Parts: sequence; structure tokens; C-alpha cells
Amino acid sequence: MGNLISSIGEFGLIEKIKRQLGNKIIGDDTAPIIIGDETYLATCDILLEDRHFLRSYPPEKIGFKAISVNVSDIVASGGKPIWVLVSLLLPDINISYVNKIYEGIKKACLYYHCQVIGGNITSSEKIGIDVFMIGKAKKFMGRSGAKIDDLVYTTGVLGDSKAGLELLLKKKKSYENFEKQLIKKHINPIINIKNSDYISSFATSALDISDGLSSDIFYLSNQSNVGIVIESKKIPLSDSLLRFCKKYNYDPIDYSLSGGEDYEVLFTQNLKSLPAQAGEIRNPKKYFCIGKVVPKRGVWLDDKKLINKSFSHFLPVTKPPK
Repeated sequence: MGNLISSIGEFGLIEKIKRQLGNKIIGDDTAPIIIGDETYLATCDILLEDRHFLRSYPPEKIGFKAISVNVSDIVASGGKPIWVLVSLLLPDINISYVNKIYEGIKKACLYYHCQVIGGNITSSEKIGIDVFMIGKAKKFMGRSGAKIDDLVYTTGVLGDSKAGLELLLKKKKSYENFEKQLIKKHINPIINIKNSDYISSFATSALDISDGLSSDIFYLSNQSNVGIVIESKKIPLSDSLLRFCKKYNYDPIDYSLSGGEDYEVLFTQNLKSLPAQAGEIRNPKKYFCIGKVVPKRGVWLDDKKLINKSFSHFLPVTKPPK
């Protein structure tokens, strides 16, 4: 009997498949497809009931999120979404539930300026929404271009989604306003599509923070063959997360590192190589500098080696504190 997937984890399996196929293009948020002078981006992601959402969540929000998580990959690669294929895995549920999922999908496509052009439906014991998306970029941005002395940025605050999930799992009868904001960040993430212009124009490497900073930053480090030092005091935290951690006696830095589904962009940039253009488009101050690319290999948080605390499929899931 061979080894189980849990012995190597999701990303160990991806590396084995990558070597088996012998295709070096595999490994970024999207796959770039060059057709003439045009660069298209292909990506796919799936939301599965009881793994990524509960049936009690508003179905419109589930549909919207299914589109958003794919848009996040497109934006992190420097592009904007164009076309969408949606495959549904469905038990024999009420048709109105499916209609509400598609209302969310339709609303998201209107918001992100893309359109559903087809898909597939199959029966299943649990609900699943599998999205394949095509986008377009002026220039593809991957994970392998970081260079020594580049600065490391994130486009937004981290840790909110994990806190929102844990609040939902607490199943409280009522929530404070800041708690509702955290729940909203988990159930209904909104991707800032305008970030794609900056990433495509000025980043040296990029990926979206979907598994958690302490995991995703290793992908950037490994694929660029560089070391990275991040400073805990520079990691952006929302007021809502700080209030949540104070109320429940948690460490906000731990949430910023281990929390998945933040869907911000983690990118590197060399300020000395920026073109001498005026205007906000080249102003990195609107983003959050959290560290620097260094000659030594590995990833450090302050003066200690960073431990990957983020979520990974097939590995044991740590239950949230009560």
C-alpha cells in the first residue's frame, strides 16, 4: 500500500504532479497563455461544502465568493478577469438555493466586469462550486522574480477572515459590530481589481494570500530562490481584529500569519528600478511594506525562522479556540 496524501500534504502532492508532468509553467497563481501579442491568464478554484463554507451561509454570498477567489488569482498575476466557466456539484436540493447561488455569481461578475460563458452540473453528496476563469494582463506576474534588496509588500490587512470564521463557528446568538465586520470579510471577500495595474507595472513577483502569510511567503521565497525577513510590527492589522483579539485574549500577529482567505496580494518591488513617473500609480506608500528580500535562504519573522502555521488540505485541521 502506497503513502497517503496526508503524508506529504497538498503542496507536496502538487510538486509530485508537477514533476510527473514535466511542465515548469505549473506553480503560479495562474497559467499565462501567450497568443500573438496578448497575454491571457487561466486559473481555477473550488469551494466545497463543509470545507470552504457551510450550507447555513447565505447562498448569494457563496456564489459571489466563488468568483472572488478566482479573481484574486488573476489580480495577483497582474490581470483582470474576462470569462468564467462554472461547474456545480449538487445534491438534490431546492432549486431556489441554486438560483440564489447564481444570483451571487451574477452580481460578482457584474462587479468584476467578467461574464459566465458556460459550465457543467453533476450530482454530488455535497455542494461544490468549481470555477475556471480566463483573464488578461499587459504583463504576467509570477512568484519567481524577487531579487535581493527588493521590499516585500501586502495590499491590505491580514487575519480578518480567520477571525470571522472562528466567530461563525462560535455560533453566538448576537455579535458586536466589529465582529460582524470580521464575519463579512470571511463570507464575502471583495477583491480590489485596481491592484492589478500596479502589480503588472511595478512588482517583481507576486501571489495572492489565500492560504495564510506564513505559508504563501514560503512559495515566493522558494520559487525566487531568495530569503525573506518580515517584521511583525509592520504587518497591517485592522481595528476589528485587534478588538477581537483583545476580547478573546488571542495574539493578532498569530492571526495575521496563520489566517487564510485574506485574498490580499503579497508582492515584491525594487524601488530603485521604478521608472521616474509621477502620479499615484507608482506610489508604493498606498501599500504596506512588511519586510525585505535578503541573500540568506529561508524566511524569518524578526530574528527567528518563521514557522508555517497556515491551512493546508489533507493535513490535520486545528480546531479554533472556544
